[in-house]
Amino acid sequence: MITKDIQLPVKKTETGMVANVLEQFNKAAHHIQLNPNIQRILNVTNNEIIIHFPVKMDNGDVEIFTGYRVQHNNALGPYKGGLRYHETVDIDAAKALAMWMTWKTSLAGLPYGGAKGGIKINPKLYSQSELERITRRFTYALGDNIGPEHDIPAPDVNTNAQTMAWIADTYMSTKSPSERSTYQHVVTGKPVGSGGIEGRDRSTGYGVFLTIKLWADKRNISLKGQRFIVQGFGNVGYWASYFMDQEGAILVGVQDAFASIYQPNGIDVNQLQSYINHNEGSVNDFADSKTIKKEDFFALDCDIIIPAALGNQITEENASLIKAKLIAEGANGPTNVSGERILLANGIEIIPDILCNSGGVIGSYFEWLQNRNGELWHMDEVLLKLEKTLQDSFNKVYNFAIAEDIDMRTAAYCIAIQRIEKAYIQRGIFP
Repeated sequence: MITKDIQLPVKKTETGMVANVLEQFNKAAHHIQLNPNIQRILNVTNNEIIIHFPVKMDNGDVEIFTGYRVQHNNALGPYKGGLRYHETVDIDAAKALAMWMTWKTSLAGLPYGGAKGGIKINPKLYSQSELERITRRFTYALGDNIGPEHDIPAPDVNTNAQTMAWIADTYMSTKSPSERSTYQHVVTGKPVGSGGIEGRDRSTGYGVFLTIKLWADKRNISLKGQRFIVQGFGNVGYWASYFMDQEGAILVGVQDAFASIYQPNGIDVNQLQSYINHNEGSVNDFADSKTIKKEDFFALDCDIIIPAALGNQITEENASLIKAKLIAEGANGPTNVSGERILLANGIEIIPDILCNSGGVIGSYFEWLQNRNGELWHMDEVLLKLEKTLQDSFNKVYNFAIAEDIDMRTAAYCIAIQRIEKAYIQRGIFP
């Protein structure tokens, strides 16, 4: 018998991003009157893995690293989610990001659950050969906690196609020679020559752009001449900016971990990317731009903000300064609950992360299928399928938000949660 009860509170002991994602989840769960038994299941993770492992450095010294993999839920299919290499990686961050992945894959209609993880490390402090050894040792330590039909990692902050190639090679090396080729899809986001798929590198940024364009179409707004700023000019920030620029929008501000720049007349996207590639990955001192204070960035005069860096960037401390009419969340969890309340009260719309940046995991799904089925997909086909999937997701969220008179984030959560609830109701709880 299915029963209903009131919204479950966020535990007082949970802080930061975990509290943020749980409050978002419980708000949506209350709105749809989610089965309380299923709500209890989804409020916690299935598995939380912490691994301490030694790696020999180039100078012969041994360092001990800490890696994490959190598997939130797999009711809809194998766990899926990225691995990040960053000093902020810890068990709470991994838990929050894993939960967001569960909602993201469900909303996109993919046969996946949610996971996330990484290593607490500043990769800039290590050589390429050290990073390879760290990655391979972490993969070996994870063992069968990952697998192509169990848990499928992908690139995230400070990891890339090369990282995924090392993981795939290490994982396959632990299998018998006759089986190795069947394990290629243990990760996605690989180089094209090593089982990757054309277009995966730009799929997240392209998805951010697509959701902005779909929003603009609903509002009868042309993106031509729209002024936008981007926080984080890595893979997601660059490709989102590239496609926005192609549509005629004007990039006027960029912020990274080192500097914040502003140019009201517009920043050339490709020139900036070239500059970053030759300037240790930073926008600092980019020609023909003004350097501004970090705290003034979100207050810049613009129409659209694309936060594409880390979580908890738009908060109660800066949300009231924002002049833009749209926040398109290229990052995971860039807006905390208190900041979102201020934005919504000020009439600023938000395309939520689980919709806005879902192009990455959708592209990963295509790569996984390509490997699994022994197929070869070309970029045009990938981007076309990505566009159709995102358009379907966007329309569902937009129409649900209008029909229920709620914000788009809550609408996205409601749709994602209902799909998981249906799976639990149909299959039951073992035993």
